[in-house]
Amino acid sequence: MADEPTTPAPAPEPETEPAAVLPEEPKGDPWADPEAARREIEKLRRENAAHRTRNKELEPMAEAARQAEEAKKSEVERLAEQVAAAQQQVAAARQAAVQSEVRALAAPTFADPADAAAFLGSDYVGDNGSVDSDRIRADLAALLERKPHLARPQDGPRRPAPDPTQGSSGNGARTASDPGAQFAAFMKGALNGR
Repeated sequence: MADEPTTPAPAPEPETEPAAVLPEEPKGDPWADPEAARREIEKLRRENAAHRTRNKELEPMAEAARQAEEAKKSEVERLAEQVAAAQQQVAAARQAAVQSEVRALAAPTFADPADAAAFLGSDYVGDNGSVDSDRIRADLAALLERKPHLARPQDGPRRPAPDPTQGSSGNGARTASDPGAQFAAFMKGALNGR
């Protein structure tokens, strides 16, 4: 074995006490080095101060924008309420106009024109806002066909004509239908002692 080359043995390391092994912080972490941490804190403080200053400058503008938005919102709500009230007034006026037109057109043929207005709706306003009288007349005629009892009675005596002697037929005596003759018969009976 003399022919084999020998490799020098590694030199023994001097014996020292093992140092406390601290986990290595990643490079670039400012908190590992106290001086770097102090610089990072100072940098963050300056940024924070700049943000506070900027916030104080913008706060009045933000408040003014909020107030303008609230004023605008309340103005929009107020206008919306006015529009709704105006629409209700227009609808009521249209309904009143239609009811008046129905009563006016029903007066010649209906006993009570209010009955015609009650049976017909108020859906007679055209696209241009005017009352459609022709349609009302047609619907009134159709209503009279369906409900003839709503019609105005014809001129002349009612049919059947009342008979004033109907009540006295129970005692067997028929009296004349003339009131003067009835009075004369009464007086004659009273004088004769009946």
